[in-house]
Amino acid sequence: MATLTIKNIPDEVYEQLKQRAARHRRSVNSEVIVCLEQVLGSTAGDPATVLTSIRALRKNFSTVFVTEEDLRAAKDEGRL
Repeated sequence: MATLTIKNIPDEVYEQLKQRAARHRRSVNSEVIVCLEQVLGSTAGDPATVLTSIRALRKNFSTVFVTEEDLRAAKDEGRL
């Protein structure tokens, strides 16, 4: 397994990594590896394939309807 040293990490970025690592109960090193795996492992899909997948998912939820009134109520909830 390779070793990588990263220099000159901005303090804000390091703090974010530490917080993420704590939330996920990982070391900072492990969190960096997970972040890199997620970024490098994700690839933009073919638009036609993505649309086909979305349409298939929408068929599963064809009985779920959200009206404009529902959206307004959700947005207004909690507002004074």
